[in-house]
Amino acid sequence: MEFAWAPEQERYRERVKAALDELLPDDWDEKYVPESYASDLQVAFSREFCAGLAERGLLTPHWPVEYGGNNSADWDHFVLGEEMKGAGEPRGPQYMNVNWIGPTLMRYGTAEQKDQHLKGISSGKVIWCQGFSEPNAGTDLAALKTRAERQGDEYVVNGSKIWTSYARTADWCFLLARTGSGRKDVSIFLVPMDTPGISVTSFPGLIKPGHLNEVFFTDVHVPAANRVGAEGQAWEIVTHALAFERVGVARYHTGLDALDLAVAQLKREGRWDDDPIARSRAGMLVAKFEAARMLTYLVVDQRVKGMPPGTDANLARVVALDAVSDMMNFIAEFVPDCLAGGDVLLDDYYRINVPAGITGGTNEIQLDLVAQREFGLPRG
Repeated sequence: MEFAWAPEQERYRERVKAALDELLPDDWDEKYVPESYASDLQVAFSREFCAGLAERGLLTPHWPVEYGGNNSADWDHFVLGEEMKGAGEPRGPQYMNVNWIGPTLMRYGTAEQKDQHLKGISSGKVIWCQGFSEPNAGTDLAALKTRAERQGDEYVVNGSKIWTSYARTADWCFLLARTGSGRKDVSIFLVPMDTPGISVTSFPGLIKPGHLNEVFFTDVHVPAANRVGAEGQAWEIVTHALAFERVGVARYHTGLDALDLAVAQLKREGRWDDDPIARSRAGMLVAKFEAARMLTYLVVDQRVKGMPPGTDANLARVVALDAVSDMMNFIAEFVPDCLAGGDVLLDDYYRINVPAGITGGTNEIQLDLVAQREFGLPRG
């Protein structure tokens, strides 16, 4: 089996690196990265940066031409994601737009929704947030309380969402709301964030500013034309969307970069050669991140070949998050002085990954899905 990248993919990677060199400011690492990609500073920069990527045909290369893409293979988009994540994700929240919101609208959106939103996303100038989790629901869609009541040709939304990254600066929200009394009576709406009745409250936490927001919906009127798919179709649509999201973040890429930084610190302190436990743990981390890489590549390869989404995406996420958890423990155990501002990049890696095992579905949920869909086991 050949694991190397094809020459055309290597050339594409060099194009991406050249674009990063051209578009990132000289003080990117010192000024922007410490603020995190959910900060007001980076979100504002992402509009400029992503517009520059779009001009170079690098923001949505895997999209069809009619929606602002180049109709290239998913591998190009995946190479792009690796390099963006390795650079500190200068796309900010827009990795989400191009990775799963856009492709979801291509499949389930109306002609009007596609025309309105896909060209906006591919221009690099539109920010979205994800209205999934709630104070008492977390990643369990069946427990959602936010309701959308049909009134003529519109819905009236009441409820709240929590942990909503980018909500303070987003233009649109990809919102899940209950439209019936049944367990799966959940629907999806595209909601402008400047709609009357929407308010956003930020709150502090270990993770850096911009990620922790609560969004309140009080008699928010949303046109029925803004519903994605049929009423109660959210489960099918979200399953499709998250098959893209779960492999959209190259956690192995940033994890290996973080490990390199930690090992370099141990070497500077003269502790690397004299600590066989640290060396052994580092070797195990490399193996785990590479396993996550191979599982992720498998999922992307399946997508390139047009195969339907399966449970490999769930497993890829579980393996990647297990490696991330071990990497965070490695930092805390062997180079703790790098946290709390001791090393900007390692501190940022640790903070940004604090909620990684929750966002997009916990490992317990991922493994439940594998048990049910792959092995036909009953719900626990």
